[in-house]
Amino acid sequence: MFEAVEGMRQEHAELEGRLALPETHADQRLAKQLNQRYAELTAVVTTWEDWLQLGDDIEAARELASEDPAFAQEADELAVRREVASERLRRLLVPRDAADGKDALLEIKSGEGGEESALFAGDLLRMYSRYAESRGWSVELLDSAESDLGGFKSVTAAVKAKGTVEPGQAPYALLKFEGGVHRVQRVPVTESQGRVHTSAAGVLVMPDAEHVDVEINDNDLRIDVYRSSGPGGQSVNTTDSAVRITHVPTGIVASCQNEKSQLQNKESAMRILRARLLQVAQDARDAEASEARRSQVRTVDRSERIRTYNYPENRISDHRTGYKSYNLDQVLDGDLQPVLDSCVETDMAARLAELES
Repeated sequence: MFEAVEGMRQEHAELEGRLALPETHADQRLAKQLNQRYAELTAVVTTWEDWLQLGDDIEAARELASEDPAFAQEADELAVRREVASERLRRLLVPRDAADGKDALLEIKSGEGGEESALFAGDLLRMYSRYAESRGWSVELLDSAESDLGGFKSVTAAVKAKGTVEPGQAPYALLKFEGGVHRVQRVPVTESQGRVHTSAAGVLVMPDAEHVDVEINDNDLRIDVYRSSGPGGQSVNTTDSAVRITHVPTGIVASCQNEKSQLQNKESAMRILRARLLQVAQDARDAEASEARRSQVRTVDRSERIRTYNYPENRISDHRTGYKSYNLDQVLDGDLQPVLDSCVETDMAARLAELES
């Protein structure tokens, strides 16, 4: 499995040379892509070098152990450290989704439960926003349709990391596990009898596509403008600034009405459209993968109920990984990492098993 490292070391050296050239940084998108790949390879190369050095140190310690028994203990300690490095290297060499280094677009839609579902959609947005804040990420609201009680019938937000991030730590690499149906059990604010109700909201996570990721022919687009509206159909804009863009070949539609400027709404709608088209292309690639791979947590069916939020018991349960904890209040306040870690570990275990089978 480690045989692939030599080719990566060569690529790492080549990238280092390219990144030192001023002309590389004249193209910001190219520079960002190269920096991201360089960071991924740096993690592999440094771990590989550490693994090799530990091997040399173990051999030296064992040779000296015949003269001083203390070196035998040191050799054992070094062997433990080398095993840790070996496991880290194995994980770094597991092929990742091509979009794992990208930022993410989150779409949250209310589902079963009417107004209560819309309120829960708002709670999910707040949870993701708090989590993003804890990681130093930014959250930009691209489009939303509010409900009468202050929730969201639908909301789309972009989650963006700052600078170059470690492999597997970009917004899409972590938040992609949130795609699916989220079920909530609690007493709605509209419930006068104090009975617990069950409702649900759907989450769709897409990689934030750049212009170079998706080629869109302007002739394939139908662009409509209309007047923005707020909760209950109330007009919030006196001009036709809202924009709806239809990609005719696929029938995919993206709209935005949050900005007062038609141009700004068009840019946001195009951003959403690019992400949806990239997701369609990625889904098509996943469909060609093995049945075992497609059944794993990272390609979860978006119609599937993935998680339950039980307010009376303060419990959160992930139905894919078996994760369960009784700190729902903290999770909703942004302490989402342990839940995501359970998804990452389940996914990694499946990838390793498939690679070694």
